[in-house]
Amino acid sequence: MHDIKSIRENPEQYDKLWAKRGLEPLSEKIINQDKLIRKAMSVVQEAEAARNKASKQIGAAMAKGDKEEAERLKAEVSGAKNVIAAMGAQLDGEKAALNDLLAGLPNLPFADVPEGEDEDANVELHSWGTPREFNYAPKAHDDLGEALGMMDFETAAKMSGARFVILSGLLSRLDRALAAFMLDLQTGEHGYTETTPPLLVWDKALYGTGQLPKFAEDLYRTEVGHYLIPTAEVSLTNIVRESIIDADYLPRRYTAHTPCFRSEAGAAGKDTKGMIRQHQFNKVELVSIVKPEESEAEHKRMLGCAEEVLKRLELPYRVVELCTGDLGFGARRTFDIEVWLPSQNKYREISSCSNCGDFQARRMNARYKHAEKDNRFVHTLNGSGLAVGRTLVAVLENYQNEDGSITVPKVLVPYMGGIEEIR
Repeated sequence: MHDIKSIRENPEQYDKLWAKRGLEPLSEKIINQDKLIRKAMSVVQEAEAARNKASKQIGAAMAKGDKEEAERLKAEVSGAKNVIAAMGAQLDGEKAALNDLLAGLPNLPFADVPEGEDEDANVELHSWGTPREFNYAPKAHDDLGEALGMMDFETAAKMSGARFVILSGLLSRLDRALAAFMLDLQTGEHGYTETTPPLLVWDKALYGTGQLPKFAEDLYRTEVGHYLIPTAEVSLTNIVRESIIDADYLPRRYTAHTPCFRSEAGAAGKDTKGMIRQHQFNKVELVSIVKPEESEAEHKRMLGCAEEVLKRLELPYRVVELCTGDLGFGARRTFDIEVWLPSQNKYREISSCSNCGDFQARRMNARYKHAEKDNRFVHTLNGSGLAVGRTLVAVLENYQNEDGSITVPKVLVPYMGGIEEIR
C-alpha cells in the first residue's frame, strides 16, 4: 500500500517509478480521488459542528419557553443529520474507491533497479560453481525418478490431476532430508527462528502481503473463507500485523518448512512435465522484519543465507537481479538464485529474495516504536531458503550416474542415515 501523503508531496517521483514498471501516470488520478474524500470530509465535519451547536441551543430555547425557536433548531439538527448520513455514505464510497486504486498498484522499485520489460533484461550479478561435464546425455529428473520407481506422476494424476506427484522410498526421504538440512542451517548458523505457522489464512493476511486482491485467481479458497497459503511468506510476515514492536526486538528473522499451494493460473503450458511447477510443493521460507535503515543490508544477508544452501550441496548456480518489468508486485528489489539443470542446459529459478520496504507493513499496519511518540512502519523481506522440490530436482540431475543411480550429496548423508547412493 502507498502513502497518500507521500504521493501528494512527490507525484512526479511516483509517476516516474511506476513508469519503469510499465504503468501510465497515476498520481493525478489518485490526488483527485483524495480531493473528493477531503471535500466530503469537510462537508461532514461542518454538518456535525452545526448539529452539535443546534443541539446545545435547543435546551436553552426550551428553558426560555421559546417553542418556535426550539422547533427551528430541531429541524436544523434533523437537516444536519441527513447531510451527515448522505455525505457519510459518499465519504465511505470515495475512501473505498481510493483504497481499491492504491491496493491494486505495485510497489515502487528502487531507483537503481535495472530497467526492462521482461526476464531478458535481468542482470547477472555473479555465479558459483562449474556445471558438471557429462560423457553421456544427462537425463531429466522425472525420467530418473520414474526409472527408480520412486516418482509417480501417473498415480498422482488419478487422484489429483496434473501438476502433482507422489514421491516414495528414498526419494521421499531425500526430500525430507533436504528440508531438515535447510532448517538446521538457517536456524543453527543464520539466526532464523523456526516456526510452524497456519497453512490456512483469512483474506486480510493475503491482502497484507499483496497476494490479494490482484492475484486471487492463483489462490485456493475454501468454502468457509480461508485460503491455502501460496507461500509461508504470508503466515510469517503476518506475525507482526496490527502491532507496534519495541525497537530493541528487531530484527526478527523467521523460517518455516511448509507445503505451498498455487493454482498456477497464469502458467498454462509452462513446465507441464516434471516437478518444476506444481500445484502443491514444499518450501523453506525466510522472512525478516527490520528497521528501514537495515533493510538493504538485510536483503544481501538473506541472499547469502539462501546461497549457502546451494554451496553446501555443491550445486552450481547464479544470482540475477530482476529488472523492473520482471519485479514481483510487492517488491522494491529482488534477487533470484538460479540453479543449474543439466537436462535443460540452463539455470532455473530456485529462490527469490525480495525487499518489500514498508509496502507490506502499511497494508498490515505493522510498526515499531522509533521514539516515545514516533511509531514507524517496519520493513519486510522474504526469500526461499530454498524451494525443496526444485532443490530435489537439481540434486537428481546434477548427482545422477550413467546407470540411473543418484549419489547423495555429502552434506545430506547424515540426514539419509548414512546412505550414499540411491538405486
